[in-house]
Amino acid sequence: MNEREKRPQQVFTLLVEVGRSKDDGLPDGATGAALMVYASGVDEPEAVRETVAILKQADMAPLDVSGYGTLDERLAEGHDIADEERALMQRALDENAVIVAQVTPFFED
Repeated sequence: MNEREKRPQQVFTLLVEVGRSKDDGLPDGATGAALMVYASGVDEPEAVRETVAILKQADMAPLDVSGYGTLDERLAEGHDIADEERALMQRALDENAVIVAQVTPFFED
């Protein structure tokens, strides 16, 4: 059988920094924001590509993405992960989706 074995989807925790763009939905006066995202993918690079593409479609301006790994990787590092966060991760997996869990706007001092 020549069909490639399908790799399972995983959910990755990403922190995305965005700048400002027209119609981005950020509050007036904000200079950008940090977005905590749960994104599904067969690997972290795929999850990052999907996340950046979806944010651009939403008129956001992604500047930087930091990866924090899968649930298992985060647990191995000693992260305390709340049930609400686990539920969002499961939703991202079930829906093969990118879930923005938190938006923290940046303002100049």
